[in-house]
Amino acid sequence: MTTASLPALRPRISGFTAESVFVKRSLTHSLRDGESLLMAIMLPVMLMVLFVFVFGGAMDPSGSYVNYVVPGVIVLCAGFGASSTAVYVANDMKAGIIDRFRTMPLRASAVLTGHVVASLIRNLVATAVVIGVALAIGFRPTANVGEWIAAAGLIALYILTITYLFAAIGLAAGTPEAATGYGFIILFLPYLSSAFVPVSTMPTWLQWISENQPITPIIETIRGLLMGTEMGDAPWWALGWCAAILAFAFAWGAWLFRRKAGRR
Repeated sequence: MTTASLPALRPRISGFTAESVFVKRSLTHSLRDGESLLMAIMLPVMLMVLFVFVFGGAMDPSGSYVNYVVPGVIVLCAGFGASSTAVYVANDMKAGIIDRFRTMPLRASAVLTGHVVASLIRNLVATAVVIGVALAIGFRPTANVGEWIAAAGLIALYILTITYLFAAIGLAAGTPEAATGYGFIILFLPYLSSAFVPVSTMPTWLQWISENQPITPIIETIRGLLMGTEMGDAPWWALGWCAAILAFAFAWGAWLFRRKAGRR
């Protein structure tokens, strides 16, 4: 066989050029799909207003229930926003565009990275809007600048974690509809945490579930940073859960992408 008959090897795109292109692509799709972004903001806001003004008086007659519920709503907002990533990824898989990307000289992870970074940006914007609405209806955090930065860092880490998990779910699901259904299980977790009521008010069997699932320490850490409540070892559990889930989601997503997109 002569050298001329060998297939030409195309060098991979260097640096983060591919990632930046796919981030721009995902952000463009997000702007075109304004309804999903609007719902990711409106649903947590409506739930917050519902709990504060309908149930808040019964839960805390002093009127300070808004200070308790906002950290949980922030986590809920992140979940709603990140769930759209599963649908976007599943749509890419269903449309076959991943096969076209596979023929290009780029890293397989660039496609998922684009979805994840775009979702992180979308969700940080949505979270800022939710916090703004919370301040307007009476949320009064006691955090200083350092505590705000720490809370923002944890929120960003949680968004990154759950977005990677939803991206992997989008790869695993056969259709966008299935991706939505699988993601609902994750979106349900905040309701079984300390987001809306103290764990101590739950039945004994449910307290164990609430205390030992990942959402509760994340919420308690955000609540402690913003409102000065006792955190205990919640920050370490929050960081540990985020790190473990992020590592699992990244490895699972990479394996699914190689398997489904034909990478070897």
